[in-house]
Amino acid sequence: MRETILGFSKVKKRLLTLGIDTLLICFSLALAFCLRVGVEGWLFRFFDVYLKSCLVAILIALPVYIRMGLYRAVLRYMGPQVSFTIFRASLIAFAGFTLVQSATGLDVPRSIPVLYWLISASLLGLSRYAARYWLLGYRLRDILLSPVAYEKISSRSQQGKPIAIYGAGSAGVQLVKVLEHSKEYRPVAFLDDNNGLKGRVVSGKPIYQPSQLNAMVMDTGVQEVLLAIPSVSRKRRTEIVKSLESFGLPIKTMPDLQDLTSGRLKIQDVQEIDIADVLGREEVKPIPELIAKHITGQVVMVTGAGGSIGSEMLRQALQRQPKAIILFEHSEYNLYAIDQELQKTIRTNGINTKVISVLGSITDPARLLDVMKTYKVDTLYHAAAYKHVPIVQYNVSQGLKNNVLGTLYTAQAAIASGVKHFVLISTDKAVRPTNVMGASKRLAEMVLQALSNERLLTFYHAEKFGLGDHDLISSKTNFSMVRFGNVLGSSGSVIPVFREQIRTGGPITVTHPDINRFFMTIPEAAQLVIQAGAMSKGGDVFVLEMGEPVKIVDLAKRMVSLSGLTIRDESNPEGDIRIMYTGLRPGEKLYEELLIGDNVTETQHPLICRAEEEMIAWADLRQVLDKINQTLEEHRYKTTSELLLRYVNGYAPSDKVVDWLYQQSLHKADVDNVA
Repeated sequence: MRETILGFSKVKKRLLTLGIDTLLICFSLALAFCLRVGVEGWLFRFFDVYLKSCLVAILIALPVYIRMGLYRAVLRYMGPQVSFTIFRASLIAFAGFTLVQSATGLDVPRSIPVLYWLISASLLGLSRYAARYWLLGYRLRDILLSPVAYEKISSRSQQGKPIAIYGAGSAGVQLVKVLEHSKEYRPVAFLDDNNGLKGRVVSGKPIYQPSQLNAMVMDTGVQEVLLAIPSVSRKRRTEIVKSLESFGLPIKTMPDLQDLTSGRLKIQDVQEIDIADVLGREEVKPIPELIAKHITGQVVMVTGAGGSIGSEMLRQALQRQPKAIILFEHSEYNLYAIDQELQKTIRTNGINTKVISVLGSITDPARLLDVMKTYKVDTLYHAAAYKHVPIVQYNVSQGLKNNVLGTLYTAQAAIASGVKHFVLISTDKAVRPTNVMGASKRLAEMVLQALSNERLLTFYHAEKFGLGDHDLISSKTNFSMVRFGNVLGSSGSVIPVFREQIRTGGPITVTHPDINRFFMTIPEAAQLVIQAGAMSKGGDVFVLEMGEPVKIVDLAKRMVSLSGLTIRDESNPEGDIRIMYTGLRPGEKLYEELLIGDNVTETQHPLICRAEEEMIAWADLRQVLDKINQTLEEHRYKTTSELLLRYVNGYAPSDKVVDWLYQQSLHKADVDNVA
């Protein structure tokens, strides 16, 4: 029966409620007569007084109830504010009934209208609370006890910032309940684009259409909008955000409601709008057999485990029930943080996966080899790298040693210990690089391409692995690399930088008005990396579909707008936040690319393609590495740059060598010459 009533149309539900209220009016008046003149007295007056009184009471009360909005509230989401509305409506109905009864000369004792008012108001309120809890699936005992408990919850004082909640569904209603205990926020209205809810009241809050936003602000004084629409697609969220942007109200999202109600997160954890909703990129669900293929039941190792990408790789891997996960990280703090997070996830969800947290550097071959052999690693995701362009540009030697030799040592340790699958996390900056970081990542790709072609090989720096220069090692490791652009929210990303600059009043710093970048969320990137690795045939360069590039200055403007602020410029000198152009940094490009050539083939995943690119044979690449390594040891960074120019396809350094030590040596030489 409950489901049948819930399935009624809006008109049927209102008619049903009107019918019940009509019966309650008649019953209230009958009970008032019985209490005042007894049952016999009531029966004696039944036809000449009672029925006439009932007709008067109904004709007065129902129009009042309709006018006061008693039939606009959605019973399941009714809040305690409805009690006050019922009190006022029944009081007006009582006054009208008393006036008409006096004017018509009905023979009704004066105390009966008072009793009728008290009884009808009580029954109206109790019937609505009972219906509310019954429709929500409560038992009779709960229904009888709940109204009292419900009223105790909450008459908090009207404090906090007045906000509107976008989404009048169950998530929005839950959010109102949580915010009832908050001093920071005070919900005053709902926004919802469902025409069926137009003009309704939920939890005592009026529902406005997005087209009524100006009226809502005038009526309620709303200062901020919180999104409570967890089930809508990213595309739809983007449309909603765009529709709200022009009104100048800050737009935010709440933490997961389950986290709020369980106490894991607080209202203070209200979040800025997810910038992915601004970009409008719709995530594609992973293909189950691909994302589990090299993880489920396997020993999985991630280097750079505490970084933005590495930590997300671990989170994604843990969901696929690996036998064990090895966290390899050189930063003790980052290793501790991700270890604690994963251990908590395992306890909470009862996951039977062992977590091994290992401190170590990818430039330490002995440590790498020891870890991989000890734990018999099956799959390795190599996320460890120096990735910040200006930092590597000023520290050439360490950047190349970590990104190139570190990758080579990790790959050779994987071969020596029998790792089955090795996936390198690469970058779009490896394509026609203009900086040392990008060139180092392309060299790392070339290392894996060369190794993947060798079934028997001698190791580079073999002595570091306890081998001789001529010892031949059999390789059965499948190597692949995955190339993609910027990820939202990673360390060094413009998003957190812009947020902090907006928070402090600006200015927002952008290097160039025309600079653009590809963007993707960290979880999506991690899922695609795992799936790409599962499709590898050996030596594959996979490229992720990043969508359209985004101009950084447009991103900055959108973030200012979403904060409820305006850009200060010549056309708006009274604006809030100024954008300041600082000039391109050493090695920085105006735009990034994902492909060196045009030889691209599709894969079974719509967002992953396979690129066919040039490579250097292992024997020749060893000689290139020797030359580069020698220039680094001798601090001849200009020669290093010339070697990169010769061997890295498309390398076009954008400026002179700016390495700190190299510049200092030039300065010292100039001083010595003058002396």
